[in-house]
Amino acid sequence: MNTLNSICVFCGSSNGNDENIGNIASELGSYFAQNNITLVYGAAKIGVMGEVAQNSLDNKGKVIGVIPEFLKLKEVVHLGLSGLITTKDMHERKMKMQELSDGFIALPGGFGTLEELFEILTWSQLRLHHKPIGLLNVNGFYDELLALLIKMVDKGFLKMEHYELLLVDTSVEGLLHKMKRI
Repeated sequence: MNTLNSICVFCGSSNGNDENIGNIASELGSYFAQNNITLVYGAAKIGVMGEVAQNSLDNKGKVIGVIPEFLKLKEVVHLGLSGLITTKDMHERKMKMQELSDGFIALPGGFGTLEELFEILTWSQLRLHHKPIGLLNVNGFYDELLALLIKMVDKGFLKMEHYELLLVDTSVEGLLHKMKRI
């Protein structure tokens, strides 16, 4: 069983148009707080990012934000966090998030979310870390992405063992259960 004392969450800095995504983000933040899991995330107070963080904080959870200096205004940094780390650039941000975390979860988001998810998956594939990586597939948000990954396996561009590095579930508890068992 994996000990997951801290988990980095990759997700959107906007809310999108599916309120269930915000509900799951809130549930995840509350779950972290109730289970003494430190949230490590991109430090924004807006969007899905803000939902996860605020619900963890509202339930007395510990939340560490990591943000590069140039994004502090653009992403409207959350000033009520347990800790805030400022980095010089995006690469240093991802390195710091990886160092602080025992695992990773991606919620719905845009290009930035996908970029962070795929970089951390690539690092795992290259054995730069051995931490569980989860995808919370809210309302089938990532169904097409998962189909593309299977196509990559079928076409010989991705090994099945590397596809299986990505743990997928539709529920917070289900995903955390899978991540602890790796």
